[in-house]
Amino acid sequence: MSRATLRAVAVPLPPHRLLTVAEYAALPENGDVTCELQEGALVMSPGPIPAHQRCVRRLLRSFDDQLPEHLEVLPGVAVDLQLVDPDRPGFVRRPDLVVVPTSAIDRRETEGGLLRAGEVVLAIEIVSVGSERTDHTIKYGEYADAGIPHYWIVDIDPRPTLIASHRAGEFGYVDAPAVTGVFTAEEPFPLRLELDQLLRPPGQR
Repeated sequence: MSRATLRAVAVPLPPHRLLTVAEYAALPENGDVTCELQEGALVMSPGPIPAHQRCVRRLLRSFDDQLPEHLEVLPGVAVDLQLVDPDRPGFVRRPDLVVVPTSAIDRRETEGGLLRAGEVVLAIEIVSVGSERTDHTIKYGEYADAGIPHYWIVDIDPRPTLIASHRAGEFGYVDAPAVTGVFTAEEPFPLRLELDQLLRPPGQR
């Protein structure tokens, strides 16, 4: 397997035992990899490629300029999906971006632990090579089951495309048609994104 392939594929770590969310939260941080928890099993994703990170940075800038004051956008933070009781093997995901109320950040600083799915207004995943099924199927189902009201998937290859999904009760997520060019939303807050700008070098329009 080539180095490029190794960098792109999410690799499950063979755990000695399944972990609860609290046990996951107590693990030491490793800045070289992203570890999530899927039904108690650690799943590791190697570091993202530069184009992915450029997209994250541009989205952060756009959201910062447009979010209402009571909301904040955060990259790559761990979220307890709250799908099981605390003593059961748990589920923790690190969406590429989440939008949460400032009060949720204050709550975590006071109480410790992780952000909670019930506090997430919007989760965004940027599709990378090797993450298509995870983002479109596995996380799609988990985020809906966790009650996250809005989930957006951004695919940057070959042209940035955004699919906005929102929860519709017992039916899970309902998807809007994929958008290229300019994306606008009124829910969960007014927003305009120029998708083609997400990958262009600085100063190029």
